[in-house]
Amino acid sequence: MIDLGYSLSPRFPDPTHTDYRTADVRTLRHDLFCGDVYIADTVADRELSTAWGWVPVLDFAWALCDIVEQLDRDPRGSRSNKPQYAELDFTESTDRLRFERRFGWVDITADWQPAEEPPLTFNHRALRREVRDFLHDVIADLTDMHDALAENPVIWDLQSRFPRV
Repeated sequence: MIDLGYSLSPRFPDPTHTDYRTADVRTLRHDLFCGDVYIADTVADRELSTAWGWVPVLDFAWALCDIVEQLDRDPRGSRSNKPQYAELDFTESTDRLRFERRFGWVDITADWQPAEEPPLTFNHRALRREVRDFLHDVIADLTDMHDALAENPVIWDLQSRFPRV
């Protein structure tokens, strides 16, 4: 089972003058809502997590949705034996999460995990469902904290582009 989560950092608060209603894509993706994130396999009791405090949480959720779609470009879908690859790079460091899909399964590794540690492995369909739920949960949490964010057209577009499955 997949568990995605985050915590916002008190060390990197959003600027007090931020107008969440009109914040542009770059601001929403890179300058606001910093913290830490994790992806966990609750059955295997293993996780990949950050402990840096500066990861843009909304960007992370958004990027995961993009990556899961990118991994689904082969028309044969889960029947394809040809690996599909994607990476999520963290802009303030050289660390990356790497994704490899083959036969409907996605392996996730991180640059910071020991080389001998096996990847987290998830069913692609389940991962798609979970990352979209995570995105909508993050948006709901952030709009609870900042009411004006719910009126931002970028957020509307994001929610319609990646509806819950």
